[in-house]
Amino acid sequence: MLHLPATSRRAMLGASALATLALPAIAQNTARDFNPDGPPTRYPDADVVALDQKRFTAKLGNSRIQRLHTGLGWAEGPAWHATGRFLIWSDIPNDECLRMTEEDRHVSRRFRSHSGYSNGNTFDREGRQIACRHYYRDVVRYEPDGKLTVLAARGPNGAFNAPNDAVVHPQDGGIWFTDPGYGGLMDYEGNRLPEAANSPRPLIKEAIYRIDPGSGQVEKVADQPFKPNGLCFSPDYRTLYVADTGVSHYPEAKSIIWAFDVQGKQLTNPRTFCSMEMDGKTGMGDGIRCDEAGNLWVGAGWVGDGYDGVHVFAPDGQRIGLIKLPEICANLCFGGTRRNLLFMCASQSLYVLPVETRGAHFC
Repeated sequence: MLHLPATSRRAMLGASALATLALPAIAQNTARDFNPDGPPTRYPDADVVALDQKRFTAKLGNSRIQRLHTGLGWAEGPAWHATGRFLIWSDIPNDECLRMTEEDRHVSRRFRSHSGYSNGNTFDREGRQIACRHYYRDVVRYEPDGKLTVLAARGPNGAFNAPNDAVVHPQDGGIWFTDPGYGGLMDYEGNRLPEAANSPRPLIKEAIYRIDPGSGQVEKVADQPFKPNGLCFSPDYRTLYVADTGVSHYPEAKSIIWAFDVQGKQLTNPRTFCSMEMDGKTGMGDGIRCDEAGNLWVGAGWVGDGYDGVHVFAPDGQRIGLIKLPEICANLCFGGTRRNLLFMCASQSLYVLPVETRGAHFC
């Protein structure tokens, strides 16, 4: 048994068990049970890895990754409703949208069914749900009276492939979304296009679009990414980050996160923000969110143990943290009353991890 002087013991107890701890990882059973009723997890959680002890300050010494729900087909599109204090997310193959309330973490599997095989979700300034529907290849809004408004079904170059993810600019209400086309390649996650039977290529060039809140006009704002997927704004809304998952279909594509300067209604200065390659392995970044410090949190996967989960990048593009999950993480968001809960949609399950930061935005 280790005996310490009383002053040392008090110092240890007063030091931050409730804040970031630069402690070595403690080995845990590889068959870890992430469920709430599973055995206790030894602190600090060995699956939350600080790659840069000085900059990954969001890691808490006494919080753990917890699985809140499982049994899904492919979990996607989490979004937090601040006023209603609930989380929604999509189970694309099962054609439904689920909801979890903050008060008791009760999950309703029939929040929206049928959902149109919806993928990404977000909320606008009025708290209305915005959804990207694979089956109908559109972007829609659910009104307070229950009606559905189609915001975008076609772009300047014709019908969409299958809109994927969306964000709302709070200052002007503009809706920005991506169209990589995955929902048009298979019936399992949408509505397979006739063209997909002979080629995995979409109808039109994959691109990023903006819906004008006043006129409703849909404008293509960028098409440099091979398959633009998850997207989010920086805390000051001056930068738009976009995940490129083009390596799934294009040999010449790179697994990167793009950064664009936001100039009013336009995107300029396209550039590589970070690479998703790690230790010689190439996976893909999917859904992304920024925290209040400007760090980018990326749902990642398609490599395996040690890679799949969440990768955290500092504002300079350096990887500073890693959250290891037993499943591919497709998307994530910050939620909870103080926006300090990281919700992760990972394949068949929904996970949560309390962190010592807050989401830059409300959903």
